Amino acid sequence: MRVAVIQFPGSNCDHDALQVLTNNLKLESKLIWHNDFNDSSWDAVILPGGFSFGDHLRAGAIAAHSSAIKNVRKMANDGKPVLGICNGFQILIEAGLLPGALLRNACLKFVCKWTNLRIETSHSAFTCALDTNSTIRMPIAHNEGRFFADEDLLNHLTTEGRVVMTYSGENPTGTLRGIAAISNEGGNVVGMMPHPERASDATLGGTDGLKVFGSMLKWS
Repeated sequence: MRVAVIQFPGSNCDHDALQVLTNNLKLESKLIWHNDFNDSSWDAVILPGGFSFGDHLRAGAIAAHSSAIKNVRKMANDGKPVLGICNGFQILIEAGLLPGALLRNACLKFVCKWTNLRIETSHSAFTCALDTNSTIRMPIAHNEGRFFADEDLLNHLTTEGRVVMTYSGENPTGTLRGIAAISNEGGNVVGMMPHPERASDATLGGTDGLKVFGSMLKWS
């Protein structure tokens, strides 16, 4: 499996994701500068966390207009796995590949801590190796991760099984209905605020993140 990791100015979790893909999962993976991502033949693509373009305007707003998004969109439409982590989630929403909005945390502070997450569906490219209703543990690190949508959209996402993960127990950012990750209709595009790349090695505190990345193999 060939997985592209897209680098934007301000990405800071790109090498972490690459490390997991190449060293832990032994996959063929490559960091690709956003302006150079013009090949949609990759099997999967990851938009990593960080502060693309300094989060000017809104988090992910400028990156959403990068030429890379054309190929990300094509891969999404072709049913290939597309994962946006933290800032990558913000980019997917700004690009219209996922619905809703990500607002500032309710506490108006940057929150960096380990969280417990409930798997709401195994019908996604990044949870199909996990059991529905199971609990996993991963860290978050963001200032604008409070998922927001109107009641109609929230109900639609819930009914269609597109809420992928919710916070279990504490809701650290005040996100509506505890939502931490959502998917598109096909389940191949997932945006999540927690960082699986920071929970893929026991020396970092946990390995539940490997199940998220490993799900790509089962989905494919």
